[in-house]
Amino acid sequence: MRLLLLWLINALSLLAVAYFLPSVSVASFYTALITALILALVNTLIRPVLVLITLPITVITLGLFTLVINALLFWFVASFVAGFQVAGFAAAFWGALLYSVISSLASWLLIPRPGK
Repeated sequence: MRLLLLWLINALSLLAVAYFLPSVSVASFYTALITALILALVNTLIRPVLVLITLPITVITLGLFTLVINALLFWFVASFVAGFQVAGFAAAFWGALLYSVISSLASWLLIPRPGK
């Protein structure tokens, strides 16, 4: 149940990003659900490998390079999901940043924590 709620929150966060940033567009709620699922898979499977490969750059930039990795993965998902479009790298950067902030805040507010 918690996983489905998190998936729904991420899809709604993606729709909110598309509302706030005109350079990011999501065609429908169904597209947002599919995109949220693919983003979760990409962040689970590909992101750790990229972070490990780029560890020296990440250390030099004090962790800020992970924002670039997030933007590239956000842009990458937009390249093969029909109905989800990102205008360029800058849009992907701000979209990924806004997406993570909105989904983190919504998850923190809406999902009950174990033991509380």
